[in-house]
Amino acid sequence: MDVRQQQERVAERYRRTAAEREEIRRRQEAAGTPVVVDDEDQLRARASRLLANGEVGASALSHALSDGHALRPTVLFERILGAASELQSVNFLARGERAARAVGRISILESGRLAGFGTGFLVGERLLLTNNHVLPDPDTATSSFVEFDLELDVDGVTKRADRYDLDPATLFVTHVDLDFSLVAVAQGDGGRRPGSVHGWHRLIANQGKIVIGEPVNVVGHPNGRAKEVAVRDNALLNQLPDYLHYRTDTEPGNSGSPVFNDQWEVVALHHAGVPGPDGQSWIANEGVRVSVLLTHLADTELPPAQRGVLTELGPQAVPSGAVPGEVDLAPAAVPSQRPRARRPVGSTPPTERRTPGLIGRPRGRRAVVFLHGRGQEGQDPVRLRATWAGGLARGLAAGGLAPLDAADVWFPFYGDALISALDVPERAGAPTAAETFAPTESSTRVVYAELIDQAAARAGMPLEERRTAQEGGLLGGLVEALQGPLSWLADRSGLDDLVIAAVLRDVAAYLDRDSVRTAVLDAVRACLPDDGELVLVSHSLGSVVAIDLLTQLPDRLDVPVLVTAGSPLGLDAVQKRLLAGGPVRPARVGSWLNAWAAADAVAIGCPLGDDWDQVRDVRTGNPKDRAHDIAEYLADPVVAGEIGRSVR
Repeated sequence: MDVRQQQERVAERYRRTAAEREEIRRRQEAAGTPVVVDDEDQLRARASRLLANGEVGASALSHALSDGHALRPTVLFERILGAASELQSVNFLARGERAARAVGRISILESGRLAGFGTGFLVGERLLLTNNHVLPDPDTATSSFVEFDLELDVDGVTKRADRYDLDPATLFVTHVDLDFSLVAVAQGDGGRRPGSVHGWHRLIANQGKIVIGEPVNVVGHPNGRAKEVAVRDNALLNQLPDYLHYRTDTEPGNSGSPVFNDQWEVVALHHAGVPGPDGQSWIANEGVRVSVLLTHLADTELPPAQRGVLTELGPQAVPSGAVPGEVDLAPAAVPSQRPRARRPVGSTPPTERRTPGLIGRPRGRRAVVFLHGRGQEGQDPVRLRATWAGGLARGLAAGGLAPLDAADVWFPFYGDALISALDVPERAGAPTAAETFAPTESSTRVVYAELIDQAAARAGMPLEERRTAQEGGLLGGLVEALQGPLSWLADRSGLDDLVIAAVLRDVAAYLDRDSVRTAVLDAVRACLPDDGELVLVSHSLGSVVAIDLLTQLPDRLDVPVLVTAGSPLGLDAVQKRLLAGGPVRPARVGSWLNAWAAADAVAIGCPLGDDWDQVRDVRTGNPKDRAHDIAEYLADPVVAGEIGRSVR
C-alpha cells in the first residue's frame, strides 16, 4: 500500500470520527481544560507514570493540592496532569535533543537511483522502526540506507552524517494495515552498532504515556531536509483503538517519525496526514499506537534467530498478558549469530532481566550508575533512583549545570538480596541499640565491635572510656559493652544510635560473611553494562561494595569517575577486610571524589585521603537531621558538578 492509499484511509477514519472530536471539544470547553479522559484507569495510569518518573516536582504537586480538601481520585489525577503540563523544566530541550539523536533519514533507492526519503528511529541497538510505505519489503530495505546526525549544530553548521546500511536478512517484520516496518541495521565503521553511538528509544507497552489534550512532539526529516522538530501548537486530538489523531505540522518525508509525549517517550509511529479541503494543507495527522505495534510483534511467529534479535526491544516492550513462546521479547536464550557485541545503557541480556535493578536509557559509551546503601529492602527502585536524581538536580542547578534525567541512570538494587542473605531479625525489646542489631555469628560480632570502637575513637571518645567499655565487655558480654561507644557516636552526630548500629551491623555482615558479600555483588553485577565507561556514584555500604566491585569488573569496563558519599571506608576494620586486602586504590579508577559530612557518624573515618591515595575529599554541609542522606550529599554543588561534568 503506497502513501496515497494510506492517506485515503487516514482521511476516512478522520471523517468517521468527527462526532467524537466534537464531543471532546465540547467537554474541553465545559471543563476549561484540554485533558479529556473517559476511563479513570487510564487517567490513573497516566498520573502514576508521571509521579513514578519524577516528572511532577514536590513543590508543583504541593501547589496542586494546596486547598487542603480531600479529593476524589479523578480530581487528584487531573491536578497531577495539570501540574506536569503547566511549565516545562529547562531540561525539556536537552532531553529533546537527546531523543532526536536516535532519529535518522532513510534514503530509498530504486535501481540505484534515489526514489525518495523517509524517517526512521532506533528502538534497539540495531533495530530501526519506520513505515511499511517507506520500506515495504526486504528488497527495498536492502538497497536503502539510514543517516543519523543529519542536522544543524547550534551555530547553524551542518553536522557530518553517520551512515548505516540496512540488514533485513537479520530481521525484517512489516504490516501493511498498521503501516510499520521493523528492520535490523548493519554495523557501521569499526563494527559499531548505531545504538551504541546514537542511543535508542525504549518502546513501552503499558498504558499511561498520554491522554487526549496533552501535547505531542514530532521529530523527523520533512521532504528529506535536515532534522526538524515540531513542538508548537501540537496536541493529541483523539484516541482510536489502533491509531492516534493529533494536531502538528508535518510534511512528506516525515513518514516514519516518532511521535513523543512531553517526557520524550514514544507514543506513536507517524504515518500520514489528513489533507484539508483545498488538498494542499494538512488539518490533522495520524500515528499508529506503540502498544498496538508491540502487541502485533508479540503475536508474530519468527524463526529463533530473529526472535533473539527482537529481544533488543527490552522487557518494557512486552504487552501484559502476552503468551510466552510466540515472540518472547524479554526472556529467550537464543544463541547469538554474531560475535557478542557491547550492551550499552538500555539493553540487557535475557538472563539479566530478572534483576530488580533499573537499566538506564542509552547515553553512548558512558553510563551513570547509582549504588545505594543498606536499609533499602522492600523499596521501589524507581522511587529511590528518582530521590537520588532529585538531590543531584539541586546540586547541578546550584552549579549552573543541566539536570540528569533519572531514566538515564543505572540503578543496581541489592536491598532485598542483602536482607535475605542476612537472615537475622532485629531483637525487638532489646535494652540497647547495640543489642538490637547485634549479629548472631561470633566472628561478625567481633567485626561489629571493631567498627563501633574505631568509629567512637575517630569521634574523640577518650581512650580511658573506651578501655572501660572493653573491660566491661570482657566481664559482662561484648555487645552490652558497645552501647557506651555507640551512644558517644550518636551524641556527637546527626544520627541516633539505632541508625548507626543498623548500618554498622550490615557493614560487618557484608565484610565477614562470604554468602552476604556474594549475594550483594551478584545483584549489582547483574545490572551493569558489559563494557564502556562507568560514572560510579556510591553511598554508605554501597561505597564498600563499590571498592570490592572494582576488583571484579571485566577489563572492558573503565571507571573514569568514582564518587563515594557517607562512606565508612576510612575505618581500619573496613579496609583490612576488603577484597583488595587494604586501602588499595583501584587501578581502573580515574578521578575519585569522596563526600563526607561532619555530622554523619557513618563517615566518621573521613577524610579518606589520610589512608587512600589520590582521593579528593569534599566536606559537605548536610543538615544535622539529614546528615547521612544521599540526596543532601548529591545536592552539594561540588559533588554534583563532578558527576554532571563527567557526562556532558
